[in-house]
Amino acid sequence: MTLKSMTRHIHPAGWPFIGIFGGVTVVFAFFGWPFFFIGIILTAWCTYFFRDPVRITPVRPGLIVSPADGKIVAIKEVKPEPALGFGDEPRIRISIFLNIFDVHVNRMPADGTIISTNYRKGKFVNASLEKASESNERMAVALQLLGEHLRQGQVLGVVQIAGLIARRIVCTAGQGHRFRAGEHYGLIRFGSRTDIYLPPGLQPLVAIGQYMLGGETVLADCQATEARRIGEVR
Repeated sequence: MTLKSMTRHIHPAGWPFIGIFGGVTVVFAFFGWPFFFIGIILTAWCTYFFRDPVRITPVRPGLIVSPADGKIVAIKEVKPEPALGFGDEPRIRISIFLNIFDVHVNRMPADGTIISTNYRKGKFVNASLEKASESNERMAVALQLLGEHLRQGQVLGVVQIAGLIARRIVCTAGQGHRFRAGEHYGLIRFGSRTDIYLPPGLQPLVAIGQYMLGGETVLADCQATEARRIGEVR
């Protein structure tokens, strides 16, 4: 593997941090090998954190894929995040927790057009907790679905939520932008949560405890009519 191919799979937002960690490592070298070794480990972890691996996204019309890597910690019917502008009609919310070792690049869950984005300041409680969906700092994106399927024109919501350690949400999606499923649209730094609100009545094809791959794992199918899936530990 060449240096060019290795660096291509690092998210651009990570290079300033990798540079800072590398600079600190050089300074640590003046204090002896133990400090230098610690600096190398931290720099390696920082580089690993900002990795941006290639993903293979299913492209059949109507498929909704995971917007993030991580573990599903909650699936429940709730009133939507107010910042999305969906009103009070209950929707299924799938919550994905990203720990500090997960890929933190966010990917668009479906083909569609951005109709709104809304940033809201908030707290930084542990992103694995239920109250993080209500209290933490977040960026909410409403996506109108495109494609030839039963829910064309309906809107889903995806919300980037900061966590206990995460203090910076990066979102490159803007109103009017069109995305294909699996395309990059943001990043949350250092531990976080991503919520996705399905269109009304659409049932998830995943279960609590499953591990998601952003841009690859299918969360729901706009052309499916099957009941909500239930998972078991085996």
